[in-house]
Amino acid sequence: MPITTKREWLQGPYAKAIERAPERSKVFETTGRMPLEPVYTQDDLNGWDPAQKLGFPGEYPFTRGIQPTMYRGRFWTMRQYAGFGTAEESNQRYRYLLSQGQTGLSVAFDLPTQIGYDSDDPMAAGEVGKVGVAIDSIEDMLTLFDQIPLDKVTTSMTINSTAAILLALYVAVGKQQGVSPDKLGGTVQNDILKEYIARGTYIYPPQPSMRLITDIFAYCKDVVPQWNTISISGYHMREAGCTAAQEIAFTLADGIAYVDAAVSAGLDVDDFAGRLSFFFACHNNFLEEIAKFRAARRLWAKIMKERFEAKSSRSQMLRFHTQTGGATLTAQQPENNIVRTTVQALAAVLGGTQSLHTNSMDEALALPTEKAVQIALRTQQILAYENGVGDVADPLGGSYFVEEMTNRLEAEAEEYIRTIDNMGGSLVAIERGFQQKEIQEAAYRYQMQVEAKERVIVGVNDFVNVDETAPDLLRVDPALGQRQAAKLAKLRASRDNQAVEALLGKLEAGARGTENLLPIMVECVEARATLGEISHRLRRVWGEQREPVFI
Repeated sequence: MPITTKREWLQGPYAKAIERAPERSKVFETTGRMPLEPVYTQDDLNGWDPAQKLGFPGEYPFTRGIQPTMYRGRFWTMRQYAGFGTAEESNQRYRYLLSQGQTGLSVAFDLPTQIGYDSDDPMAAGEVGKVGVAIDSIEDMLTLFDQIPLDKVTTSMTINSTAAILLALYVAVGKQQGVSPDKLGGTVQNDILKEYIARGTYIYPPQPSMRLITDIFAYCKDVVPQWNTISISGYHMREAGCTAAQEIAFTLADGIAYVDAAVSAGLDVDDFAGRLSFFFACHNNFLEEIAKFRAARRLWAKIMKERFEAKSSRSQMLRFHTQTGGATLTAQQPENNIVRTTVQALAAVLGGTQSLHTNSMDEALALPTEKAVQIALRTQQILAYENGVGDVADPLGGSYFVEEMTNRLEAEAEEYIRTIDNMGGSLVAIERGFQQKEIQEAAYRYQMQVEAKERVIVGVNDFVNVDETAPDLLRVDPALGQRQAAKLAKLRASRDNQAVEALLGKLEAGARGTENLLPIMVECVEARATLGEISHRLRRVWGEQREPVFI
């Protein structure tokens, strides 16, 4: 008689096979320590209703994707993260990438720009242009987008504490190009909660930071309607060491906090929720990552429909950008990173991403070279044009294992969100150090597994090359800070400083009150006030957040 149930198979052929030859590990599990069965069947989906849990692409709960046609309509946006040194150098890189077939821009800013210091500030010493492009004023922003028509490209900006200033600068540059704000498309990351959790580039305390975020929501609704007002980011939490389920949970919990804040500020959920976007990492466990994206989509749809009573289907959609795992890149044998990135990019596509950045092979060592960037972009183009994975929506939908993993990740994420809700929400949980502690513990467990060789990292703890030659790397000119300082001195000598001072005073008064600060910021940057000057005026009113210590 043929075997018809999983139990029969486990007790019969499988038991005999492992008795003859033991498996290579006593325990098989995901990176999030979920145990893995040797095979999955319909028995693992007992009670699972595909009409309710799976549905169709473009239909609630969006498990299978947010568009009916998915990549049969158009491919995901190929958006390489780039920025280094001066605005001139970064502009050259952007124009090169666009000429090579990139379909959207993604701007990396240097650390001083991220935390509100001009390049000539003593706090910026040694950091100007190192991890991204230095932007001090509208002059730098005009140079950054020189010969790049802002009505023809979308631009994602990885910026948080100074997101409002960079958006104001982008709007001002658009005006100078003759592009009205309603024609601008793109995203500011604008996710300050994950900065408190995992990344650290915050300036102000939580409450005024949340105010700036809701100001951006309200301003864009009326003035920049095609702009994605936030990219709620799980990426940096995953890079810090959290599991796939934690990435879903902590990201969506932050999303809940932002929606709550916007509703409390008087915004109707369907007026802004359709412009929310998300940002996830994609790491090495191929099938777990695919399931992660599907689970996140389904859970967010449920949250928006049931918790916030969003009526618009667009408000229920989880639209997201994916970046391959920076933390998975190795300095050893960097060419291996090409393979890692390819597998991760494929998982992101099979998981239904709307936009994708593929890391370059040398990014564990330095900012990427032009050759490395081209290979990373070509990886996406090969996936799009050569292997057919985009020709069918959700091609792994209905897989016993993928569906069971999707269910488990969703359930674990929901449990984390309930815990955060019971604490009083994401902001309170952050203040108590809950997410930080969970991430630290997950990162520690993973590192212990690597050190014990329970997880093999090729080229690092196994298959090691003794004699490795260092690749050619991109170097940032150490004199860059001096050149930026000279540009700033020239700017301050040539502008109307009285007008700038008056506008900065207006901004300070606005910060002490309740009016939306974005229109004032646009006025400030158009008068050539600098990013640092604007940030310092807000520091004067709101103070600075200090890193808490959790024991």
